[in-house]
Amino acid sequence: MFAWWGRMLVRARWWVIAATVALVAVGGVWGTGVFGTLSGGGYDDPSSPSNQAYARITEELGRQGEDVIVLYSSTTATVDEAGLRGPVEAAAARVAGRPEVHRLQSYYGTGSPAFVSSDRHATYIAIQLRDGNENAKVADLEALRPLLIAGGAGQRDAAAGGGVETTFGGGFAFLRDANDQIEADIIRAETLSLPIVLLLTIIIFRGLIAALTPLLVGGVAILGALTVTRVIAGVTEVSIFAANVITMLGLAMAIDYALFVVSRYREELAAGRDPATAIERTLATAGRTVAISGITVALALSSLLLFPFAFLKSMAYGGMAAVLVAMLASLTSLPALLVILGHRVNALRVPLLRRRRRSRREPGRAWAAIAHSVMRRPALYLLGVTAVLLAIASPFLRASFGGFDERVLPEGTPSRTVAERIAADFPGGSLEPIVVLVSGATADQARAYAVRLGTLTDVTGAQVVANHGSSYLVSVSYPGEASSERARDVVRAVRATPAPDGTEALVGGRPASDLDTLASLGERLPWMALYAGVVTILLLFFAFGSVVLPIKAVVMNAISIGASFGVVVWIFQDGHLADWLGFTPTGFLEPTNLILMLAILFGLSTDYEVFLLSRIREEWDRTGRNTDAVAAGLQRTGGIITAAALLLIIVVGGFATGGAATIKMLGIGTVVAVAVDATLVRTLLVPATMRLLGRWNWWAPGPLARVYRRYGLREDEPSAVPELAATR
Repeated sequence: MFAWWGRMLVRARWWVIAATVALVAVGGVWGTGVFGTLSGGGYDDPSSPSNQAYARITEELGRQGEDVIVLYSSTTATVDEAGLRGPVEAAAARVAGRPEVHRLQSYYGTGSPAFVSSDRHATYIAIQLRDGNENAKVADLEALRPLLIAGGAGQRDAAAGGGVETTFGGGFAFLRDANDQIEADIIRAETLSLPIVLLLTIIIFRGLIAALTPLLVGGVAILGALTVTRVIAGVTEVSIFAANVITMLGLAMAIDYALFVVSRYREELAAGRDPATAIERTLATAGRTVAISGITVALALSSLLLFPFAFLKSMAYGGMAAVLVAMLASLTSLPALLVILGHRVNALRVPLLRRRRRSRREPGRAWAAIAHSVMRRPALYLLGVTAVLLAIASPFLRASFGGFDERVLPEGTPSRTVAERIAADFPGGSLEPIVVLVSGATADQARAYAVRLGTLTDVTGAQVVANHGSSYLVSVSYPGEASSERARDVVRAVRATPAPDGTEALVGGRPASDLDTLASLGERLPWMALYAGVVTILLLFFAFGSVVLPIKAVVMNAISIGASFGVVVWIFQDGHLADWLGFTPTGFLEPTNLILMLAILFGLSTDYEVFLLSRIREEWDRTGRNTDAVAAGLQRTGGIITAAALLLIIVVGGFATGGAATIKMLGIGTVVAVAVDATLVRTLLVPATMRLLGRWNWWAPGPLARVYRRYGLREDEPSAVPELAATR
């Protein structure tokens, strides 16, 4: 099939290039507009008790909560003095009655001490915006922003106006700040990584033309994936954080696949084949491998769709789009370009990097030495590498989990500053109280219930804040962060407190949502693991005709990912290297990010496994000698896998330098996993295991062997070598 596809591409190469140019044009003009359509939420399970409480509260009492918090502070005046009171009241008067504002509350309108800081030098206005989607509310915030700044100065962010500093916080200010941070992170990552990637590809290919091809494929992959994601965002919610994953995976996988295809094409040219034949053979071998890898990685990412969270679904949409477009570009646009270039792919050689002449019978001398060393001492390598990886993974045994909050943004970001100031300096200590809907109650029952809740451990206050008919809303405040374990303990205590006789109590709010999120993730994680394992085993079976190798691949993936998670705990939970890496440790990990990491790393680990096993299978089919096949496969792919891993580390490492802690954790975890996978797992642990398994690597029961011979993803006719032939 892939050889046939190569022949088709040779004939249609100019049409393929024209279609690619059209896709790039659409992506550049329309696809890049996806940033204006993405959302910032998606961390809640729609079927959870907390979301049911939110729906009932909205139904019975109307929409509650605030969308924007505007914090005003003065170093000289207190809330009772004109120097602070005057600018705040003037700002409130400028926006009162505007169509964007559904409700506005302040200390001067309510007299509530909750609006006043402990030193009385700060206060805030709480604004509920009119109904609308997230993008509409962000636009409303932008319209109100200049009017809300103390003194009417019109500055964009925290600014001094009449001696009073104005800082914007709340959910939609956070969304705006996150959008700005992510766009800046993408620009920074590309600015840092692309020049280094180009330099490394020049060194790897020892020529400028060949070095440019992976970057061209990367550009096609990113713009194509952004276009696909914008289409998806038109019919369902897609998180803003998906943009980082699209850029990171699109560029990384495109470079990975292009490196593999271009290397094999040049190898075929060096063997004396003409460009058309070289492309046919390249797609029959490397093209088949790229297709299997792309499908495997995409299926691993599709496991995120098993979770009910829009955030994880968004990452699945964006990641799958990036990987599949990168795969398709590597199987269409890149081969078409290579045919057009022909032998010119080797043009513009860099003189200082010319490879010294070597016998064609001795490619990869260093990798040959490693391969033969592993073949001689497989048990020693197996035990030693496994011990090292388990030691690296051990910190994950003490992992703890918590919610998502403004601390994912850098210190000094306005929305984060507001949340921290409210938590530290204001009564109640949180902008996001626990809320309890008491339905079917009398006023006396609701007040008595609030008094009971106020006596619970760590509850700093409980009061009835809204009422309509027999429905009452009780707001429960607590100290510290909404994402903390302490806040979730308060939720557990509130839920354990019996509702008044004849009434129903539903508990919601941010801490309740976090508690429900952890429970929902825990319920679905085993199904995700089962799904990813089964689809990987099935795909690798159809690729290699063995039931042993797929199971081994899943085990190796788990070891590699465990090592990455251990490093993530050591850095992001324990706080090691926090100052150097520029993030705020919280003492826990946000679990949805770990789920995302699990899907991405499982796919990437399988990607390298496919690269290695494809070449080993070629040698096994040719010789029927397991030890020789494993050694030759490592010798021929070790350099390519290491180069691909290094380039991927550079790309992902660029994102690890960004300001958003979620993407930083994903970047660093991926860098560690790729480094471990390429240096220890695929080059040492996998070959050692295959050497010890011997002929059993290629074993499959009779019925399954017949299935593989008939439906296997292979280009050539089945080898005459028996699957259990004697090994050497």
